[in-house]
Formats: sequence, structure tokens, C-alpha cells
Amino acid sequence: MIKEFCTENYTDISKAIQAGAGRIELCDNLAVGGTTPSLGVIEETLALAGEKHIPVMTMIRPRGGDFVYNDMELKIMENDLIHAKNAGTDGVVFGCLTKENEVDEEALEMLLGNSAGLMTTFHMAFDKLTKKEQFKTIDWFAQLGIDRILTHGGPASTTIDENLPHLKELVDYAAGRIIILPGGGITANNAEEIAAILGVNELHGTKIVAE
Repeated sequence: MIKEFCTENYTDISKAIQAGAGRIELCDNLAVGGTTPSLGVIEETLALAGEKHIPVMTMIRPRGGDFVYNDMELKIMENDLIHAKNAGTDGVVFGCLTKENEVDEEALEMLLGNSAGLMTTFHMAFDKLTKKEQFKTIDWFAQLGIDRILTHGGPASTTIDENLPHLKELVDYAAGRIIILPGGGITANNAEEIAAILGVNELHGTKIVAE
């Protein structure tokens, strides 16, 4: 099973890899859900993780708050993505919505266009979609070639246990066409059980490996 360790701190990465992290999601400002880390942090993380052959997914998000971005914010995201790609990141993590809480198609097209050759994850902005829209979006993202969707299976205020039935529906519907990556409240203590219940082999969290 791949345990994706979500971090905002370079100094935690070596310890996490030793504890069994199989992939890194690199962010800044986890208190607001994660934003784009500095280029310096990206470069040093890639050097460290590369020695251990651990892939790094870099968050592309210009600020906390909602996922509705204006033209300047999207330009910043484009530049950040290009810089991360040039630095050698293995993948990028992003999400973009309209004011109606639907996927922003134009923004997504721009981000994917700059992500050629990289792994791509659409992050928990997915959880803002209606459940009906989520299933349609899985079909669409699978066709686009997005690698995975990071989802808590419900609002951030809910527990992972409450969301297991819906997460199972998403996993079953995706049926191997796209990876559903559960996250939010998954720890080293409950990871194996959750993976078994959902039938997944990738999980995400800030406490996904033991300290």
C-alpha cells in the first residue's frame, strides 16, 4: 500500500520516509488546507526524496479559502506549476471551481496543459461538488487522464468513519479508471483497516505513518 505523507515541513520528510511513506504531498500552510511551497523547499525535498526513490506531489494553490480563482491567481498557479515541473517534481496537486461549486473547465484545461509528463491529483475541492456531480466528474477526469482524486468523502467537519460508505461508492464507481485517494483523518492506526474496507491501495494523511 502507498502511504502518501502530507507535509508542510521539510524536516519531517526524512523521518516520514523511514517510517514507511511511499509518496510525499508537499505543501505550505496546512492550517488553511495547503498552499504552494517555495521553490527552495521544492528543490530540497526533491533532492532528499529522489535519493530514496520516493515521488513528490507538489501542491499548486495560491492561497487558502475557497477554490474559485481569478485570472491573476490562475496566472500565479500556472507559473508555480511550471517552476515545480522544471525543478523536477513528479506530480502536481490542484483543484479549481466556479462560484457555483462546479469544476472550472477553463482553469482545469490550463493546469492540465502545463502538467504534461507529470502525475496529477485533483484535491479536496472535489468534496465541494454535489454527490451527483462527483460521479459525473469521475467519468470526465478518467477521460482526461487525471491520475487520482483526493477526497475526504464529505465535508471537512465530518469524520472519515462517517464517510466510508460514500467513499466506497466512489471507489467502486471509479473501478480502476482513476484512483480515489482517501484522506482526512487517516492515521497510522486506522490506515490498514480503512484500506481493507474501501479496497484501496493508496491513502493520504499528515499522520499516515507513525512518528
